[in-house]
Amino acid sequence: MTDDIRQSRIAQALAERAHDVLISHNFAQQQIGYIHTFDMNFGERIPQRTMLEVELAASAKRQERSTSHHKYIAKASTHLHQVIEAAINTQLEDLDTIYHEVVGIQEAVPTVLDILAVKSASVGRLEPLVNDLSWLGRDLVSLVNLPQYRKKSAKGTTVKVDTPALALRYLGLENLQMVIPTFAMRHWMPHSTEPFPLLKRKLRDMSMATAIAAKTLAPLYDVKAQHAFTLGMLLDVGKIALTRLYLRTFERVWQGKVKIARDKKQKDLHTALVGLEPDPLFLRNLLLEHSATVSQYLIERMEFRYLPFNAVMEEFAQSYLPKAHNHAAEQLPLTQVVRKAYCYAQYQVLKDTHLLEADEAKDWLAYNQLTTQEQDLLSKTALQSLQLTIL
Repeated sequence: MTDDIRQSRIAQALAERAHDVLISHNFAQQQIGYIHTFDMNFGERIPQRTMLEVELAASAKRQERSTSHHKYIAKASTHLHQVIEAAINTQLEDLDTIYHEVVGIQEAVPTVLDILAVKSASVGRLEPLVNDLSWLGRDLVSLVNLPQYRKKSAKGTTVKVDTPALALRYLGLENLQMVIPTFAMRHWMPHSTEPFPLLKRKLRDMSMATAIAAKTLAPLYDVKAQHAFTLGMLLDVGKIALTRLYLRTFERVWQGKVKIARDKKQKDLHTALVGLEPDPLFLRNLLLEHSATVSQYLIERMEFRYLPFNAVMEEFAQSYLPKAHNHAAEQLPLTQVVRKAYCYAQYQVLKDTHLLEADEAKDWLAYNQLTTQEQDLLSKTALQSLQLTIL
């Protein structure tokens, strides 16, 4: 086996594992066969009474019934998810609905991001657009009123900012180039990701880490830092869309199936369906297989005039799943920046959750062509803090 093939196989496994961690830490552990040693008892064996023959027979019967019941539940889940998969595939053919209704992207948001990308940007141009985005105005006002950012008057008293217009001027364009993409992604996140409670936070953290890493690497590739940060932040908008779509579709299809089973008095099926929850493996595969192309479409649909993202997203989507032959060096500079930033963000997540061996990390970083200089630079960078400077 050549080094290229070995590295691509390891990269594929680690890409899957990074998506597993997004769902939950326990799920990621299960996928690699992790054994919960704290469930084991290493103390002295407690003497147990020998079971009578009749008890053995009863135990075997209960085990058989339990196995049969679990098989029935698994069959019900498989059938349910076949219907869900067909429904999702149909909905993915109408990506305009995904853009407007599932994610809820307002046209003013891409316009604001576009304005921030040009030299002629000004707070005056942003103000009417932000006033139309009430959630963004509230978030900006809340940010500047945090204790660490509150402005003080000449007398030393704290000045409270109470309008979006003042918040925009207080923050300034340089800070807004980071703050507004960050708030946009947070606004598009699902309100709840139950039964995967940490998924929302992990998606947010991954976007933040990717954006900051991309901004850090940008000067090495003669790429504009604001372009790198914005695209890094938007890179996983497809995951947000698919998470929302799956949880919403599961609930709708599940409710329909439960009602039918109840109306037809199919007691066993009704009992099996009631106990079902969204499937972590189904969601993981959905994100792994489709998120990059959905992100590509949604970013193209934003129709940026000044942010050069379309060609980059096409390259990124094509290289999202590791392949035996890595042609990353032939990609556009901005593509290389966001791809390496995303790779490093995944590496950091796996490392922080102790799901990455040293030799795996070496192959993962080598496959994604992160140089020693880039690794050293990123290792010294705080990937979860915008480091705002407010004068």
